[in-house]
Amino acid sequence: MAVHNTEENKRYDTTVRCIESLLPQIRDAGHDLWVVDNASSCRRTIEYLDNTIVNLIRHKENLGTAAAINAAWHHRLPGQHAVKMDNDVVIRHAGWVEDMVEAIAREPRIGIVGLKRNDCWEHPTHQNDDLRSELIMLSKTSAMRWMVVEKVFHVMGTCQMYSSAFLDRIGYLYQPSLYGYDDVLAAHRCYMADMWSVFLPHIAIDHIDPGDTPYQKWKEEHSGAVMDQVMNIAREYRRGYRSIYYNPFQAE
Repeated sequence: MAVHNTEENKRYDTTVRCIESLLPQIRDAGHDLWVVDNASSCRRTIEYLDNTIVNLIRHKENLGTAAAINAAWHHRLPGQHAVKMDNDVVIRHAGWVEDMVEAIAREPRIGIVGLKRNDCWEHPTHQNDDLRSELIMLSKTSAMRWMVVEKVFHVMGTCQMYSSAFLDRIGYLYQPSLYGYDDVLAAHRCYMADMWSVFLPHIAIDHIDPGDTPYQKWKEEHSGAVMDQVMNIAREYRRGYRSIYYNPFQAE
């Protein structure tokens, strides 16, 4: 999880609600939570993270979402899947990590599996080709429960698990700026790796960003400013001009 909290963007409350919803599940299941603080200036955030998070990485400047997540993923063990999630989501479904892992185990072609926000528009009968999804019943043995995934082109990056096999193919996240589109570019890389992007639609999540702070306006303006650059990178992936593998730690 990447965190960049300032007094202006008012992300302290959402960050605390998000982390507090995760901690009981993490403790019970033995998962690791890594938080990367991208130079937060909010004193309450700094104190909360110091007192709460065991695996805490601090950057002296805001390096952007992808660089922050990559810093945590750099500690990934061989064969280990990795989650990327935002700090403005509450997940109440117990065992959601295990459900993601199970989906990947049942279908090795899954590269990205995500949890679906209510404001996502993908569904099987959508008239827009880019938003038309496919519901797939995963293979099972007689003792297994039935499990359905929703195959899509793009899994919104609010909460995603990247399979170990896919990470071995792509290395790390990439984005050309501080915010946004790491998930979009990951979708193109997943497609080029001939792997699937899917939602687990049975798991409800709450997106708790109020969307009425100056931070929201900054995100919209920033996203618009880099859109053409992102589309050019996506075309380079699709045409084979740019490798889908990216490793910012290659020189180490």
